[in-house]
Amino acid sequence: MRLVQYREADGARKVGLVTEDGNHLRPIRGAATVYELAGAAAGQGGGLAKLAEERAGSDRVDYPALLKQGRVLAPLDHPEPSRFWITGTGLTHIGSAAARNKMHEVTHGDAAPLSDSMKIFRMGIEGGKPGEGKIGVQPEWFYKGDGSCVVAPGAPLPRPGYAKSGGEEPEIVGLYMIGADGQPWRIGYSLGNEFSDHVTESENYLYLAHSKLRSCALGPELRLGELPANVQGKTRVLRGGKVLWEADFLSGETNMSHSIANLEHYHFRYAMFRRPGDLHAHFFGAAELSYMAGIRTEPGDEFEIDVPVMGKALRNRMDAEPDAGLTAVKAL
Repeated sequence: MRLVQYREADGARKVGLVTEDGNHLRPIRGAATVYELAGAAAGQGGGLAKLAEERAGSDRVDYPALLKQGRVLAPLDHPEPSRFWITGTGLTHIGSAAARNKMHEVTHGDAAPLSDSMKIFRMGIEGGKPGEGKIGVQPEWFYKGDGSCVVAPGAPLPRPGYAKSGGEEPEIVGLYMIGADGQPWRIGYSLGNEFSDHVTESENYLYLAHSKLRSCALGPELRLGELPANVQGKTRVLRGGKVLWEADFLSGETNMSHSIANLEHYHFRYAMFRRPGDLHAHFFGAAELSYMAGIRTEPGDEFEIDVPVMGKALRNRMDAEPDAGLTAVKAL
């Protein structure tokens, strides 16, 4: 089952259940947002899919038309964007370790000692899937921003004027709500473009935190239930409407060095991430990046992540923003 958030022609917000043909939405009654619907399900102790089916009407809305008109929203948002945590972890997929290590080699040479990236990746291979009820090795972790950095499907991904690059990171994202008692609830999963500045990151690994403080895209659909073990699709960069670069998208635990449960434990073990009413989007890592294939993206390029089991493709164009110059602080 998959859900979509969208706006009607008059601007009113709605949640729709995707029909079996994938091209229509059944509007859901009694909730204008996924946040409201998930809150109702959490209050009942779970059963979001059942609640969504019970509330879905018989009307059919033209889903491709909504996408074309730019009326599809990110699959999850919070009425207070500062209460929507956007975080993630890297080095969780086979390809991600090779990509990150390549950055290390470009800077330090291929004869350099084993990088910290490869060390932590090997730790994940050895201890990232400890089994049900057990705690495995700690993964990498990063903070990306709050809900204000999330853009909708089809919306521009802004590259700040101070950024040295802007590149796609196609990933699966876990979406969560914290219940009234502090219990984390997984609402579901969506596609995500964890847009980053790879040139800044490659200059020095300690710049990783800076390189992540950029916008990102989620959606267009929210998949409920468990994630398939083997998730496959395509990731592409288009320039002038033509494919500039393409690679296989591989995710799910079959293609990961950590279990999702282990990644979730190491995020939600911190009490500050269990504040009732908050939302979380946690990126699970990318296996392929165009940057590591020598592609240097430009403003106007379009990123496409096409994964059939997640619904419609996520597409966003990169736009350049002017540099605002020095940010000065004044004394009170």
